[in-house]
Amino acid sequence: MAKGSGFYAVTTEIFVTEENAGKRMDVFLTIADDTLTRSMAQKLLADGHVTRGGKPAQKNDKVAAGDVIVFERPQPAPCETVPEDIPLDIVYEDDHLLVVNKPRGLVVHPGAGNWQGTMVNGLLHHCRGNLSGIGGVLRPGIVHRLDKDTSGMMVVAKNDAAHQGLAAQLADKSMVRIYHAVCCGTLKHDKMRIEAPIGRHPVNRKKMAIVTEPGKRARPAVTYVEVLERLGKHTLIAARLETGRTHQIRVHMAHVGHPVLGDTVYGGSQPDLGGQMLHAAQLSFIHPATGETMTFTAPWPEYFAQAVDRIRSTKI
Repeated sequence: MAKGSGFYAVTTEIFVTEENAGKRMDVFLTIADDTLTRSMAQKLLADGHVTRGGKPAQKNDKVAAGDVIVFERPQPAPCETVPEDIPLDIVYEDDHLLVVNKPRGLVVHPGAGNWQGTMVNGLLHHCRGNLSGIGGVLRPGIVHRLDKDTSGMMVVAKNDAAHQGLAAQLADKSMVRIYHAVCCGTLKHDKMRIEAPIGRHPVNRKKMAIVTEPGKRARPAVTYVEVLERLGKHTLIAARLETGRTHQIRVHMAHVGHPVLGDTVYGGSQPDLGGQMLHAAQLSFIHPATGETMTFTAPWPEYFAQAVDRIRSTKI
């Protein structure tokens, strides 16, 4: 259970560049922060939470290159995440970090609608609170995350130095993350490289999307795909992340016309498999304290293996 009450404000300072000069203030805010809708931006402006040059801004104002825009977003006060005795499949642990094989269905960290029963609740109990604080009160120790319905390998930092070292490997793309997935359809090539920028979906803010429209906020994303086995109307693949955007494999595979099987959010069919067929099968990184290269492999969980056998036998 999470505790806490009241509100606080997250303050963001943005410098206007030439490419956004001349845009309406409310439009500019939605470009600068892709979690804001137009109506949300207009409410922040109406409530006096946005300033330009230290003076209150209006929704019809036109921004100019060099402007400094500051806006505050009221937020629910951070909640205290309570340790819970939740069984965790810990495959490695030392004084600096631990590696967890996350099961499908387990939420990684607390958030709206999931204040308890998350992996973080279990980690706080297991580690007696000894986790990196860089991720904040809701994400202690979390260097990278997996979706609720994705199973497999995750590394967790016990201290800030380990967190910084692991995060640096994510940033310079030296951490290796390989996923196994069953995708809809038959891939034309045995190997492919998908490069397409990912940003927040323009309508459904809970989804991500390929964003190529000039002026819209998106981040570069690259996925390498290799066919492991062709399964009739489906394909078993290995996907290696070069970048780590939210829902990256799911969005990229849907983009090329081969959504992950069971991923109904991005167009994958659901032949009674109980969820999406995506598993973080391998994780490799350099230990931030010892310099040792470490590789961990997670065998397919029972649900994944059974589904692949079923597809092989029935060619669904």
